[in-house]
Amino acid sequence: MSEYYRGKRGRDLFDPTSSDPYKLSRSKIDNFIKCPRCFYVDRRLGVGQPPGYPFSLNSAVDLLLKKEFDVHRAKGTAHPLMKAYGLDAIPYSHENLDTWRNAYVGIQYLHPATNLLIYGGIDDVWVNPAGELIIVDYKATSKDAEVSLDAAWQGGYKRQVEIYQWLFRQNGFKVSDTAYFVYCNGRRDMTGFDGKLEFDIKLIPYVGKTDWIDATIVGMKECLTGEEIPDPDPDCDFCKYLYSVDQVVVAHEQLVGKK
Repeated sequence: MSEYYRGKRGRDLFDPTSSDPYKLSRSKIDNFIKCPRCFYVDRRLGVGQPPGYPFSLNSAVDLLLKKEFDVHRAKGTAHPLMKAYGLDAIPYSHENLDTWRNAYVGIQYLHPATNLLIYGGIDDVWVNPAGELIIVDYKATSKDAEVSLDAAWQGGYKRQVEIYQWLFRQNGFKVSDTAYFVYCNGRRDMTGFDGKLEFDIKLIPYVGKTDWIDATIVGMKECLTGEEIPDPDPDCDFCKYLYSVDQVVVAHEQLVGKK
């Protein structure tokens, strides 16, 4: 192994010779689904995609929603949003809630067939009278159209709550098939800013399907243990960008070399 790759081992890369459980976040599962090549280059070779911009306003909305629902959690009462949508549920109280919300710890499950430790940090959990846990995810945006889950790119949102549903079931909890998105849409039709941003809040139900998860985790392990780098995904913007850069650099070097 080259010195370059030895240095990359500090990034907690997958080591096919190790018998230790290997920890993968919920987002890494989505990365694998989008592009196995990028997933492999990240987890085996140590070159991840550039990080996205921090969504500070979205984070503020998440934090304030958690505070708001926590007030009702402490009282054992339903939030007005639940009442408005006729949802018979209350915020769920559990000693591990703060751990589950921690993006670096989350709720975890060691997948026995692969020795992969899957985890994910949730936004919230509610509970209905039947004792079923309801997975809840907060989303924030600002657009003129009404929010929905109809866009193709929102498939990642759906997979996100499905993985959370799966994780809770693997930990022995009774989980409702229906998850909910608390979707906050910053209003753009106001006459002015006046130092505050107002939101329309919509509660969107989604019936999750988790039958794809086990096979996907097995596919991730097969990808990680292989020595061949997967082919670029034709729909991966990052792969297309790298290919284009490589082509123009080679063309430029050939042109310069001819002078």
